[in-house]
Amino acid sequence: MEQITTKVLLAEDEPALGMIVSESLDSRGFDVDHFENGKLALEAFEKNDYDILVLDVMMPEMDGFTVAKNVRQLNDEVPIIFLTAKSQTDDVLEGFHVGGNDYLKKPFSMEELIVRIKNLLTRQNIQKTASHYKIGNYDFNFPKQELKIDDEIIKLTHRESHLLYHLVLKMNKVLDRTYILKKLWGDDDFFSGRSMDVFITKLRKKLAKDEKIEIVNVRGFGYKLIVGE
Repeated sequence: MEQITTKVLLAEDEPALGMIVSESLDSRGFDVDHFENGKLALEAFEKNDYDILVLDVMMPEMDGFTVAKNVRQLNDEVPIIFLTAKSQTDDVLEGFHVGGNDYLKKPFSMEELIVRIKNLLTRQNIQKTASHYKIGNYDFNFPKQELKIDDEIIKLTHRESHLLYHLVLKMNKVLDRTYILKKLWGDDDFFSGRSMDVFITKLRKKLAKDEKIEIVNVRGFGYKLIVGE
């Protein structure tokens, strides 16, 4: 069986520390992408899938808190650990307020960082094992690419399933059009946009058996999956 490698995004502006962390994680089987400023880290996140983010707070171009705020606009689930020399209560609270899951004060031991990474990944994997998402009266099985309502099973294509998955993650919030085009189509040009519009129409038809479900076009921004009560 092929072993699945955990993908880590590391943002740390101190080259020596970044190298130590990268090499330590790599030696334990993690796949690490290291960036020395927040702007590059965010750009990488927008283009790739990561299992966990390890963000230094004080960085050039864009600080870790700002990176986290932007990440949370795109993904509510990926775990985030902050690395920082700060230890004031306000800074800790700010880290959790912008969507962080854990907070590690410098200097730290690599063993402690690895334990915290594994704990967050374990928690995340437990959440993912359900793999079922409730959308109104529908049950969405993402791995099987199926929608079920009553006794009817509706098959989804690979792209329909992934598009619906991202809509579900942002349920009742706007899914950014440019982000999802680049994520699933690889480009946000006119033709990719038209293709996505077609897939949105297909999803609307497949969700039409529940009148309380809508996929709304938020002009100039993206799409919003709304489930009424």
